[in-house]
Amino acid sequence: MFAGLGRFVVRRPWWIILAWVVIAAAVIATAPKLTSSTDEASFLPKGYESIKAQDLQRREFPQQQNIGAIVVFDRGDGKPLTATDAATVKRISKKLAARKIDKIDGVAPGRTSPNKKVASALVAMPKTNNPNDTAPQDAVEKLRGALRHELRSAPALDAGITGTYAQALDQAESSERAGALVGIGTIVIILVLLLVIFRSPVVALLPVVLIGLISPMATGVIAAANEAFDLKTDSSIEQLLTVVLFGVGTDYILFLLFRYREALRAGEDAKGAMVHAVTRVGEAITSAAGAVIIAFAALTLSTLGMLKSMGPALAIAVFLALLGGLTLVPAVVSLLGTKVFWPSKSWQREPKGTGFGKLGGSLARRPAVWATASGLVLLVLASGALGYKANFDLAGSSLPDDKESVVWMKTMEKGFPAGATDPTNVFLTDADGRRLARGELRDFRAQIARVPGVGTVAPPKVSEDGATANYSVVLDDSPASDTALGTVKDRLRPTAHDSAPDGTEARVGGTTAVYVDINKAVDRDYSVVFPVAAVCIMVILGLLLRSLVAPWYLMVSVALGFAATLGATSVLFTSIGNQPGLMFMLPVIMYLFVTALGTDYNILMVSRLREEAREGHPPRRAAGIALRHSGPTIAAAGVILAGTFATLMLAGNSLLTQMGFALTFGILVAAFVMALLFTPAVTALIGHTAWWPGHGDRSEKPESSGPVPAGPEPSGPDPSGSSPSGAGPGG
Repeated sequence: MFAGLGRFVVRRPWWIILAWVVIAAAVIATAPKLTSSTDEASFLPKGYESIKAQDLQRREFPQQQNIGAIVVFDRGDGKPLTATDAATVKRISKKLAARKIDKIDGVAPGRTSPNKKVASALVAMPKTNNPNDTAPQDAVEKLRGALRHELRSAPALDAGITGTYAQALDQAESSERAGALVGIGTIVIILVLLLVIFRSPVVALLPVVLIGLISPMATGVIAAANEAFDLKTDSSIEQLLTVVLFGVGTDYILFLLFRYREALRAGEDAKGAMVHAVTRVGEAITSAAGAVIIAFAALTLSTLGMLKSMGPALAIAVFLALLGGLTLVPAVVSLLGTKVFWPSKSWQREPKGTGFGKLGGSLARRPAVWATASGLVLLVLASGALGYKANFDLAGSSLPDDKESVVWMKTMEKGFPAGATDPTNVFLTDADGRRLARGELRDFRAQIARVPGVGTVAPPKVSEDGATANYSVVLDDSPASDTALGTVKDRLRPTAHDSAPDGTEARVGGTTAVYVDINKAVDRDYSVVFPVAAVCIMVILGLLLRSLVAPWYLMVSVALGFAATLGATSVLFTSIGNQPGLMFMLPVIMYLFVTALGTDYNILMVSRLREEAREGHPPRRAAGIALRHSGPTIAAAGVILAGTFATLMLAGNSLLTQMGFALTFGILVAAFVMALLFTPAVTALIGHTAWWPGHGDRSEKPESSGPVPAGPEPSGPDPSGSSPSGAGPGG
């Protein structure tokens, strides 16, 4: 199959290139814009209590003003606010309201904090659920300009704007900047690393140009899929798509080019070498991509809209990268021939005494030592996962600390309870639609006010028919903190449910309640997505290797890699860095990337190991030779993919910084510990049993013996088309 594909592409390269250009242009021209959201509630299904409460609020209190932003005031000298300052706050609030900025219904002075450190003004704005509607953000931007103007007449005061739409504005600006930094950083890293590895500007530019064509095409297909199936995308997806496309796409290009160079060194002509490369690497690349695609597709089983849409998006990106690797790349390289390596001449000869040759020899002699050492490294790192904590503040964590909405949110917390920035809502509604009695309203308020962790409970706002009451509850702690989540989950919700009078129902909503429900949804997703992804990947491994044994220890290795990555990330950010926790969806993303991409490298190593066994080498010698041949490919691919993920840390917010570190570390562990050490060492120890019951490693050739050579072996073109066992890609 892959031999036929290779011959087809090499014979018709211009037709393949033209087809890609035409299809890409059509998709880019017709696809909708890819939009994203930081509204956590939009990612939850309607069955959760927080979403039911949100729907109740929209239905019963349609005219209730939505506080879209908060103006926060304090004194520049740090002293308490005076009566004169309070009067100035009222005057500025009136002037801001008088400007009649579109989408701002009013600016009303709030109250001065009990400790006199801060004062607030509440900005009423209509609520929108349309992620494409930027009018509220534009209104906040104009309001910020007006506020700066008014502060000129109040030199003693400082002020800034925070709140929902202020965060959305800062998020949009931050995402644009982050996207540019990640895109530029990714391209620079790929160019530099490929120049170092191949010493050829042509090879360095190849993935940048080709994946640069595929990237907007992938974004367009994903946007169309989101629109067609009403999927929600979180704000980090565009940056993640960039690094996935360039990282994974470059990996597949590397797999192909290393095997292409190996065939050239064995004496093949340029076109024959490309057919040979597609034939030999095609199955491994396709299987590896299939593992990644299926792992990402498993996210469609998630209850969270964010993960449900992220899975197909990343699966589409990897699928297009695979198609490009099997068709577009071979077409372009077949036209360039050996000029693809210009000006380097290293493609003509294999370097002597490579480090991977020596490592392969050592592993072949002492596989038990290498298996034990690499396994212990993974176990030690994995122990850090015991300190894992989750953080649910998606909006706040996706913003840099110096953004205005973040700075003034923290300023507001100096004077008001942390929960005052985003109160929790408790709704009491009569099941039969009767008017709630005053005594019922009073007694219910008294009950929820006694809950530990609740600061204040405002008098209820009652709907027009009198059947529903809305209590604004200010918690003592920050809405996204573990303490606040515990207050809502373990005390406020049970108390509200138990205290509801007969015939009524209580629902607890608001941001903290959403976080509680997300936590519940994530726990459910862990129990479904993880095992489904693992089983699907094991099936792919079993079909590729024709074995029932190898998939088990390969999955053990990637599970250890995942645990090691989670442990290292937890220690760095929560123990050393003192962050409140890792973003709640990070373990799922980390699991899928480390498992799927780690399986990529395992597949490449084990496929080559089996190939060497078929050449007649005994298990230990086959493992050593496979490491010498595939080591440079896996190492280079791992460094480049890790480097592209590392660019996420340039985005400047904790969400992408955590994701960038975790994926970078996980890929390095997958490449250098799992695929290069643990997997070949364990395979060498298990021997022929690793391929049971298929024994796909069997060969009619007599098994050879002797140490694994550290340098090149005599080689030449093999008439059968099989890989010459001595031809290596090193250098």
